[in-house]
Amino acid sequence: MWIVAIGWMYVVTLMAATESTVVGGIMTFFGYGVLQILLVFYLTGSRRRRERTRQAVLRSADGTVSVPEAGLVPGAESAAGGHAAGHGRDGGAGTDGGCGGH
Repeated sequence: MWIVAIGWMYVVTLMAATESTVVGGIMTFFGYGVLQILLVFYLTGSRRRRERTRQAVLRSADGTVSVPEAGLVPGAESAAGGHAAGHGRDGGAGTDGGCGGH
């Protein structure tokens, strides 16, 4: 990603240098270069910001990470494949690790 941004800024700098006025060169540099790169980096960084926010919510005041139980956080997968832990015939998870033959 960085190599594309550096290459694009090189092209935009050359475009700005060929403008007939200084104001036109500055507008070209910021319009085609800086604003476009900022927009692309903002859009591509949204996943990292979302993950960082989620980690900050899970982190308590003393710096330890609290892991919520599955099913309490939207989008979290259950460790038992979507089944409750005590769903088997014998009250446990069953001998085969499945749902106990239901």
